[in-house]
Amino acid sequence: MRIGIIGTGAIGAELARVFSKGGHEVSVANSRGPKTIDADVLQFGAKAVTAAEAVQGRDVVILSVPFAKIPEVAGLFASVPDETVVIDTGNYVPQRDGSVAAVDQGQVESVWVVEQLGRPVAKAWNAVLEGTLKTKGVPAGTPDRVAIPVAADSDAARRVAMQLVDETGFDPFDAGRLADSWRQHPATPAYCTELTLDELGPALRAADWERTPHDRDRVMERVAAFTSPPTLEDLLELNRSLHR
Repeated sequence: MRIGIIGTGAIGAELARVFSKGGHEVSVANSRGPKTIDADVLQFGAKAVTAAEAVQGRDVVILSVPFAKIPEVAGLFASVPDETVVIDTGNYVPQRDGSVAAVDQGQVESVWVVEQLGRPVAKAWNAVLEGTLKTKGVPAGTPDRVAIPVAADSDAARRVAMQLVDETGFDPFDAGRLADSWRQHPATPAYCTELTLDELGPALRAADWERTPHDRDRVMERVAAFTSPPTLEDLLELNRSLHR
């Protein structure tokens, strides 16, 4: 598969490594230019390109940029064919991204992303921590394999995103349409808690629309209070503790 990745933060960089190691033709870009992409991102054959090049001639484009930066890359997609699957991995965190009025007023994050890009997207890998993505991926059929939710309005796009989630070493869970993708947002029971396929469905259904923004802000306050960088286990415990 020809995969373009825009964004070389923790998730984008790891996806570039996994997919290029797996034999996909991967092009990766960031906002600073090809020469600034770290060699470790390219170690399995991914190619450093410009953002404009990363979206051309691709079967899939993975968007892994800060939420508030989405409008800045929207123009890249004007000439991208409808059949190209676009997957968004981002989350809205106001303390980090700054305020986005429409989302603060109740618009679902992924629906806002669709409006900015002017095209459909799938939502995947937003509910997994960097440490989980790097260390917990295992072959399909492994007992207690961690599951990742995938939402999309297009059945075809959802199938492609779920296939790729499986290739990263996690069980893909069909989380339905984008209007329901808030159930996999930060501070929900399904968000970054390393659940299995059987556990993930009930966790998504247990999400509370009214409570989630408050819990998200509370988690960010607690993360900011760490005196040293939190470990994977610290972050998992913090997310899980919200729902006990």
